[in-house]
Amino acid sequence: MEPRHLVRITSLKTFVVHALRVNHVFVVLETDAGITGVGEGTVEDRELAAQAAIQHTESYLIGQDPFRITCHVETLSRDSYWRTGALLRSALSAIEMALLDIKGKALGVPVYDLLGGLNRDVVPCYANGWFGNARSPDEFAAAARQTTALGFAALKLDPFRHTSGKTERSRLLQGIARIEAVRDAVGPDIEIMIDGHGGFDATSAILAARELEPFRPYWFEEPVPPESIDALASVRRRSPIPIAAGERVYEPARFAEIIDREAVDYLQPDISHVGGISEALRIASYADVHNVPVVPHNALGPVNNAATLHYAAAVPNFSWFESFLHVEPFVAPWRADYVEEAAFAEDGHIRVPGLAGLGVSIRPEACLAHPYKPRLKG
Repeated sequence: MEPRHLVRITSLKTFVVHALRVNHVFVVLETDAGITGVGEGTVEDRELAAQAAIQHTESYLIGQDPFRITCHVETLSRDSYWRTGALLRSALSAIEMALLDIKGKALGVPVYDLLGGLNRDVVPCYANGWFGNARSPDEFAAAARQTTALGFAALKLDPFRHTSGKTERSRLLQGIARIEAVRDAVGPDIEIMIDGHGGFDATSAILAARELEPFRPYWFEEPVPPESIDALASVRRRSPIPIAAGERVYEPARFAEIIDREAVDYLQPDISHVGGISEALRIASYADVHNVPVVPHNALGPVNNAATLHYAAAVPNFSWFESFLHVEPFVAPWRADYVEEAAFAEDGHIRVPGLAGLGVSIRPEACLAHPYKPRLKG
């Protein structure tokens, strides 16, 4: 048998695209076979540092066979003196996405076929970002009714807004009023996920969870900051409602510790932060052994969205897909200018496209037309 013709990586290009809430960080790998792959390693508030971390891999990747994905990711990780950190893990994620995109295109198969094939071809979505700039309970209720009218059977919201540490009773009650209005607006059959964005200390989070219980939330997400698994486990032991976390965890060993400590009911790895899809698959497998479902965090750009969709389609213990509506500042109105994507939520679900590779591409010229801007606060 003759050896297959080796494809070689010939260039690495990065683009940082202003997208209102964040700047998307993309990488494009080109090959001598004319096949390109795209990846994303957006790191909120650190986008230029993320771009530099991706560019740092160029000297190693040029001339390499893009099919040797695991080898390259492991080499880039193990040969780095600083072997972990959000920037390195996110850079590895972007590179691995682009390599999988190349391999899928070269073989003429979707990335999910490289992950073991489909477990589902229709993915259930929960809506995020639907509340936009709503502040009052009535505004939250109106936005919730509009979103469920589109077919979404699950909604996520941050009702507490800018909570940090020990929450004042008045702010907690404001958040509870918003949740009550949403529950009254959508009825008992719609799932509601509550996001704390790590804004409570452990004691306040437990008190908040008890206040939330009458509204039957599906989960209370990231109730405490991500640094302390002890605090997260403490909240979960005392919370009357399920706990979700993981979007700001990037080390695989910490996911294992979270599971071992029984600190969550739902695990939320972010494909673009943990080192790539393959690493996220290992995390999901470990969670599956312990009967923990995974609900990947998916609040960044279009390439990460596509990669997360392939992951969701392939992982046995997947539960929900996070979907952002086209509401500013969550989705820039010029997104269609710089990206070509094939996956959109319809009636609360996404049908997984069967396109080769990731099924998404970026337009470099349009990316350059929307250069980096400091992230908008608020």
